[in-house]
Amino acid sequence: MQSDRFRLNADQLRELSARRDGPGLRRAAAHLGAVLLGMAAIWHWRGTVWVVPALLLTGWPLAFLFNAMHECAHQTAFRTRALNLALGHLAGLCVLLPYEYYRSFHWEHHRHTQQPGLDPEMSLVLPRTRGGWLWLMLGFPVWFKRNVPTLLRHAAGRVRAPWVGPDKRALIVREARAYVAVYALAGVASMMVAPGALLLLWLLPLAAGQMLLRPYLLAEHTGCGQSRDMLENSRSIDTNRLVRFFAWNMPYHAEHHAYPAVPFHALVRLRERAAPHLRRRTPGYRAATRQVFAFLVQGVDPPRTGGATPTLPVSPARSRPV
Repeated sequence: MQSDRFRLNADQLRELSARRDGPGLRRAAAHLGAVLLGMAAIWHWRGTVWVVPALLLTGWPLAFLFNAMHECAHQTAFRTRALNLALGHLAGLCVLLPYEYYRSFHWEHHRHTQQPGLDPEMSLVLPRTRGGWLWLMLGFPVWFKRNVPTLLRHAAGRVRAPWVGPDKRALIVREARAYVAVYALAGVASMMVAPGALLLLWLLPLAAGQMLLRPYLLAEHTGCGQSRDMLENSRSIDTNRLVRFFAWNMPYHAEHHAYPAVPFHALVRLRERAAPHLRRRTPGYRAATRQVFAFLVQGVDPPRTGGATPTLPVSPARSRPV
C-alpha cells in the first residue's frame, strides 16, 4: 500500500517501472567482479597479516549479494527473466539462502509488511540486551536458527512454511537438494585441490560481511510503525554512492515498498519524488543503527520525519528480524 499522501500517476509509474537488461548486467558484473577481486587478494595474502583486511573488505560485497538476489526476486534486476533466475540462484548460493524459497518468503513480507503474525520477517525474536545485540550482529542466530536449519529441513522434504503454497513445495525441495549438492561438491573439490580454500575464500569473508549486512537489514523496518502505509512502516536512509551501489539502491527502502515494481536503477528518481512525503528518513546508517539499538535495548521509539499517519503502537517485542 502506498502512502495516502504520495501517488504516482499511471504515466509516471510506467516510466519508472520500465525494466532493462543493461543496468543490471553492468551492476552485476561490477559487484561480482569486486567479490572475485577480493577473493584473489585473500588468496594472494594468505598466511600473512594482510589476509585479515582482505577478508573484511571482501565480506562486504560478498554478503551484499543478498541485495542482488533480492532485486532478482522482484524480477527487476533485468528485463530478461532467465537473467533474473541465473543471478538470483548464483547470489542465493553465495549467501546460503535458496532463491525460490526466498521469493515466496519475501512476497509474503511485502503483502504483510510490519503486520505481527503475518509478516514472516517478524518471526525471529530480536535481542533486548547488549550481548544479544552483538551476537545478532555476527549473523549466527540467523544462520543457525533459521537459514541453515530451513535449508536442511527442505532438503529432507519437509516444507512447513505457510507462505509456500502447495504448488511450490516440490520446487522448494528440489531447490534445497540442489543447493546442498552444490555445497557438498564444492567442499569435496576444495579438500582435493586446495584444502581450506572454501573456508578462506567464501565462508570466512561471508561471516565477516554479516557485521555490515545485519545492521543494514535491521535498519529497514525496526522500530517503524505497524501501519499499512509503506512510507511509515519502512525507512529511507541517506547514504553514499558506494553503499547504495552494493545494496542495489535498497537504502531507499520505503520507496521500494511503496512501489516494488520499480527497478533498482530507477529508485533514485522515485526517491526524488517521494522525498517530501517520507516519514522514516534517517541520515546514514550510523544514525539508523543508533536508533535501532535504542529501540531494542532501551525501548526508545525512533523519531519520525514529516507528517505521520495513525499507526498501531510500536512494540520492541515484535520488531524487525533479519
